[in-house]
Amino acid sequence: MKKSPGIRERIKQRAVELVKAHPDGLRYSELFRMLRDGSPPFNAGTISSTIWNLDVVLPESVWKPSKGLYRHAIFKEGEVAEEPPARAGLIPPKVREDQFYSLFADWLKNEAEEVTHAIPLGGSVFRDKWGTPDVIGKRESRRSDVIKAPTEIVSAEIKADTLQLVTAFGQACAYRLFSHRSYLVVPTQSHADEIARLDALCEISGIGLVTFDAEDPTAPGFRVHVRPRPHQPDYFYTNRYLSLIERELFS
Repeated sequence: MKKSPGIRERIKQRAVELVKAHPDGLRYSELFRMLRDGSPPFNAGTISSTIWNLDVVLPESVWKPSKGLYRHAIFKEGEVAEEPPARAGLIPPKVREDQFYSLFADWLKNEAEEVTHAIPLGGSVFRDKWGTPDVIGKRESRRSDVIKAPTEIVSAEIKADTLQLVTAFGQACAYRLFSHRSYLVVPTQSHADEIARLDALCEISGIGLVTFDAEDPTAPGFRVHVRPRPHQPDYFYTNRYLSLIERELFS
């Protein structure tokens, strides 16, 4: 008589079925939740100890294009070849990017509470090839604060176009030249693998990473993935650039 598969084997089989049913892949947390809450449900502890290295124990069925993302092996062959056509076919965002500048400035002040005042910029206000932040803000101590902290400058680069994420990351890095904190704000519609890569890059470089719904300016749903690390900018450039917007930011 053929022996029925054990619990771990059944978890693996079901996990492969779920990953295969989702061509774009499943994050670890998504796969875990589906196995835990599915029919039949599996024990959470057993799931965790079974699927964490699924790509290692079942390399013919599962692979990881990035950290924490599981995809079925049948989608691996065309991964490199399919990327350019997919990008080429993307439709430019219907909503203008600058519609999100004021919304993010408001979020930065009132929800994230990273600044005490923020303004939308964009364009070429800083008049050089290093670019101008889409949003810039300041953080100052209030009169009621017991301990007074030095003024900090916070900058943000917002991209509604999923084709420009690498460029946007470079710009957010450049803003660290004159800012104490820098944010990169990208669409939730971006490919999961690109979000994962940006997450890792931002963690390494100290850039803050925020995602938002680039199709809905009425409810962008800004969500923090990585918080920016503060650092000391070059005050020569800080003063040089802020002198151009002193009245708007400090009056």
